[in-house]
Amino acid sequence: MFIQTESTPNPATLKFLPGCTVLGDRAADFPSRESAARSPLAARLFDIAEVEAVYLGSDFITITKNAGEWHHLKPALLGAIMEHFTAGHPTLLDDASAGDAHNLAGDGSDSEIVTQIVELLDTRVRPAVAQDGGDIVFHGYEDGIVYLHMQGACAGCPSATMTLKQGIENMLRHFVPEVEEVRAVNQ
Repeated sequence: MFIQTESTPNPATLKFLPGCTVLGDRAADFPSRESAARSPLAARLFDIAEVEAVYLGSDFITITKNAGEWHHLKPALLGAIMEHFTAGHPTLLDDASAGDAHNLAGDGSDSEIVTQIVELLDTRVRPAVAQDGGDIVFHGYEDGIVYLHMQGACAGCPSATMTLKQGIENMLRHFVPEVEEVRAVNQ
């Protein structure tokens, strides 16, 4: 098994490409050791002390470190990922999709707006941020404000605010005039 790595815009995060399906059409975000209990892979990665967060995408794994240098951490991380996949262990212990969007639409009268927002995010934004090892998940829409949750390499990225405000907010305001602002939320 050959595992490739790619840098991300977030210097504390590295993207690992194991050359196989990780979660297919789903995603799972593990921002802490405690949240990783339902993923044998994420739990194994958290056994490495410097690991701060793990994000599992369709065919990639994004790992955020809290200390250390990548050239020291990569061998242990590559070994853990390789052992997991060659042993055939499950990535998740249940079938629930951890990365599902919370389609919150205020009082329900905004369902058409929410549909437009989610479609734009799914077709124009999420594929681009997935290339950088992250994801942006729709969390809700209320009173002209779109709430998004940033995951993987996007969480804590130095350019996250610029991405939200200059990129996503401007695009949504252009295509959906009802959108006034985009805000990041933490789950």
